Parts: sequence; C-alpha cells; structure tokens
Amino acid sequence: MSGIAGILNLKHEPIPDLKHRLGAMGKLLKHRGETELWVHPSNYVGFTGLGKNAIGSEGDRRIVYDGEIYNSSEIKKGSDADAVLQAYQAWGKDCLNHFRGMFAFAVWNDQNHVLFCVRDRFGIKPLYYTIVDNVFYFASEAKALLPFLDSIDTDIDGFRDYITFQYYLDGKTLFKGIKELLPAHAMQVKDGRVDIWRYWEVYFNLDFDHTPQYFEKELRRLIEESVQLHLRGDTPLGAYVSGGLDSSVVASVAGQNYGGELVGFHGKFDYGPEYDESHYARALAQKCGFSVEEIPISAQDFIDNIRKVIYHLDYPTMGPGSFPQFMVAKHASKQRKILLGGQGGDEIFGGYVRYIIAYFEQCIKAAINGTMHSGNFIVTYESIIPNLVSLKQYKPLLKQFWQEGLFEDMDRRYFRLINRANLLNKEIRWEYLKDYSPFEKFRSIFHTDNVQKESYFDLMTHFDFKAGLPPMLQVEDRVSSAHGVEVRLPYLDHPLVEFAATIPSDVKFKDGTLKNVLKQAMKDSLPHEILNRKDKMGFPTPIVEWAKKEAKQFVHDVFSNQKALQRDLVDNRVVLEGLDQEEKYSRKIWGLLCLELWQQEFHDKQHEYKKLVIGHK
Repeated sequence: MSGIAGILNLKHEPIPDLKHRLGAMGKLLKHRGETELWVHPSNYVGFTGLGKNAIGSEGDRRIVYDGEIYNSSEIKKGSDADAVLQAYQAWGKDCLNHFRGMFAFAVWNDQNHVLFCVRDRFGIKPLYYTIVDNVFYFASEAKALLPFLDSIDTDIDGFRDYITFQYYLDGKTLFKGIKELLPAHAMQVKDGRVDIWRYWEVYFNLDFDHTPQYFEKELRRLIEESVQLHLRGDTPLGAYVSGGLDSSVVASVAGQNYGGELVGFHGKFDYGPEYDESHYARALAQKCGFSVEEIPISAQDFIDNIRKVIYHLDYPTMGPGSFPQFMVAKHASKQRKILLGGQGGDEIFGGYVRYIIAYFEQCIKAAINGTMHSGNFIVTYESIIPNLVSLKQYKPLLKQFWQEGLFEDMDRRYFRLINRANLLNKEIRWEYLKDYSPFEKFRSIFHTDNVQKESYFDLMTHFDFKAGLPPMLQVEDRVSSAHGVEVRLPYLDHPLVEFAATIPSDVKFKDGTLKNVLKQAMKDSLPHEILNRKDKMGFPTPIVEWAKKEAKQFVHDVFSNQKALQRDLVDNRVVLEGLDQEEKYSRKIWGLLCLELWQQEFHDKQHEYKKLVIGHK
C-alpha cells in the first residue's frame, strides 16, 4: 500500500513554497504510508511518495510510484519503482505493454523536461489531477488537491452523473476542477501542454472455432496463473470471502497454493437471513481448508463510521457496500496487510441480474415478432425461464423498468436499467442542472468499435467494465488504504481479461445462466451451495431498515442541520419527508445521505483544507 502526489509549474518557474505544498499533500495522504519528498534543485517540480520505496531515481529520471508489478523480477531486480524506471529507459512509453499488475506512477525526465503519468489498465490504482494558476498538481486521492483550489465547488455535470448512475463518466469527479486520469490512459506534460491518450484496449473478437470445454480449460489455467502471480511476496495473505462466486473462486485457488495459512474475512449483519451469507463463507473455508473470520456489523458501526467512509472515498460513489467493506478491512488489518479480492468477475463474465432482466425483455419481444430462433439470440424464452428465480428480490426494479419504454432500442433499455435518477423527483433542484445529457455520454461508451454491435450481452458487460468497474475499484482502494491494507485482484490481469473477451456470449451466458463459463471452469473447486446459488445480491446492507429504526435519529440529524437545509442542488426538506417511504434494498436514501455527508465533510470544511497552505502561496 502506498500513494503518490506531485507538483509541476507549467512555465518551469520556481515555486517558493514547493516543499510546504508537497508536505500538505503528504498530510492528507498520511494513511497511505510514511512520507518521502523529492524537490528538484530548480524548485519547480517535486514529488511526495507515501510508503516504502515510493520514490526512485536512475540517471536523469525520477519516479514516484504506487502499486504492484507482479512480473517486476522479470524486468529488473530491486523495487517495483526501479523496474518501472528500467523498463521506461529501455522501451520508452511502450514499457506499459510489459507490465502485469496495478500501478499509478509519474516519471520526471530532467533531460527533456517531460512529466509522464500513467494509470493501470483497469484503474485499480487511482490518479487525480488539477491545474491552478499554471501549476499542475496530481495525487492518489482528490482530497490532496483541495488545498490548491480557489474554492471547493460541486461539478454540475459530475453531480448529474452521480444522481443518474451513482458514479461518474469520462473522468469527471464531484469536485469542480478535479479530473481523474482514466484507466488504461497515460498523460504527458511538456512545454505547458497536457496530452492524454489510451494505451490499452480490450477487443471482443469472438472465437467461434473452439468448444465450450476449451474455453473452460483455458480460463481455469489463466485464473490459476493469475492467482499465483498475485501471491508473490513474503507477507502473509488473507482474502475477502463474501459467499459469492467471484471471491470464492479466488480464495479457493489461493487456498490450494497457499495452504492453511490463508485467512478469509467475511462481513455479516444480524438482520435476518437475507443479510447473512456467512454459511456460504464457512462452506468454502471448510472445503478449501482455511479459516474464516466472521465480522458482525451493526447499526452503531454505521453511525460511528459512515463519515469516515465518505472522507476516505473523497466523494460518494457506488452503493452501500462501501460501508461494510470499510468495516471488514478495518478488522482484517489487525491480522493481514495484503488481501485478495474478487472484483471484476461480474463485469468480465456477466454476473449482474440486470442482464437477465434485459435479455428476458428481448426474448419476449422476439417471441412476439417470431424471430426468437433466427440465430441472433444467445438464449430463448424457454431456456431463460429456469433462471428467472434470480429476480425474486428485484421485483421493484422490474416494476420500475417496465413502467415505460417497453421494447425500445437496446441502449435505451439498458440505460433505464441502470438509471437511478428515475427514483428522484422534487429532492433535486433540476433547474440548476445544465443541458449535459448523461444518456448521450452513456451511448458513446455503450456503442463502441471494440465490441460487435449485435451482441447485447457484450455491449452491456463492456459498458459495466469501462464505466461501472472503476468506481468499484475506487471504493476498494480507499476503504483498504484507510486501514493500511493492500488489496490484490487476480481477475484484473490483462491476459485473462483479453481471453475472456474472445469467449462467445452463448458460452458465458448459456441459457441465461450468469457467469456460466466461470462456474463450469471452476466447479470442482467450489461447494455446491455456492456454485448453484441464485440469490447473490452483491453486499446487501440494511441501510433502509437502519434509517427507519436504529439510525433514524442520526439520519434525520444529517439532513436537518441548518446548512443541509440550504443546499443549492438538493432540497433536504423533501428528502426528510420521504425517509419512511423507501422500499427494502432501495439505494435512494444511501445516495442522498452520502451526498449530504460529502457536503459536510468537504464543502463545509473547506477552510480547513485552505489553511494547510495559507500564507505559503
């Protein structure tokens, strides 16, 4: 676990208080590791490194580095930072094609006065940047950039993305003036100019020449290879064990390679069987021969920690699973500093129930039109029916989905499935929002040249891979770094991802079975309870129940303080009126609560960020 930050005057003019500014960034990132500074003799560029060996040098090049290069030993002996510099010197920008791992780094080349910044292919490691008064700032977390902004303001387009998706598209954040370098992108800052480009893409060039058995065998080989890579090192490892397929596969393979020293960690709620999946975690641990720690999470934990979660996230994103993840990481950090996780499995192999909903509608449409058996459908209504039991807990979503737009174009239908703004009305002051259209930005990602247009399944999973996975990785990075934990994600290994993109949809999603190819490939390693379950819902969290009972006063107080009632974009009086009307599993309360807590933690405290550098400009 580590972090990075840096400052460059675009005119190469000295910054008198450069060391102080770098130190202020280090203070805001101190949870990521011990701070080390490097300042150029000319005082116009410098780095802040957090963690062991975060800053390195070779010749006229200096690097600040965060991450893990799992094949670094094949490049050069020494630290990962040394390996990256060696690769950069040997191959230039093409060095990125040689790395397997998670990384964000910046290299200053003193010979040609170029700053080269990079983020890994999937966005596991974060990188944010801003430009203020001809000074370029970058950091692992957006909060480290806040002291340099003239004021902390909400990005209106980012806000529109958030209320639509509960995440952000195209590098936007919720902070006006702060951008995120997208996954698989690199940035060059030279002569006052910032150039950004994509250096890697996944192509869905489908392989129709091989059998399902071939794909299953090769997939298993690649998963085992990736897990072994992610086990490298001499630090004891643990694993998140949610009870779902993805984390179970990773933990089972790790257990086979790591033996009984592996420790699993599982969070649960004492709030009924729908919020307690611990029996699945125990079944896996028993089959694979490792121990599992069960972490009970209460409403009081929520009250005591949710502000900390929002602070570490920088800005709200994704669903309520970030809170229990925070609590599990906190507990796990007492025993393990490196954990394995299963992020990426849903997007790579197709694990979201909404894919069944989308295809079910298309099956109905095709049956009516008499085109079901024309060869364009990977499932039929006859074959998908046995898998509709997975929709049991999604009746409210089905009701909302079919209220309007039935049988419209596929892009509009999928947008409706993921559009959370449909649940909002008078809570939002819509008149303050600009003409920006989240749907048009969605379409530009949904319809892309690297996916064949006729594959609805691939279009959906690709969108979630590009737009929905990075914010989940933001959550993963922040809640783990808050407790000094590094999380490694074996599914996000580019040879595995590139291979999975060649698997035809009718193998991945056979008969409407979510993650069919992954289940078939790993069936010998998993308990039948996990292999055959159809009720997995991510990390179900009783937020709505708490907001109506144990945490009701806390939630009411958040929305009813004087500043909360004066927000520009949200009418919290309307929010208060609707608190008791939310349905189980609704993310409306969660989304609005996180938004208000974010305002309180950052907007209302902006003077605390400014005073970190005040008097040193």
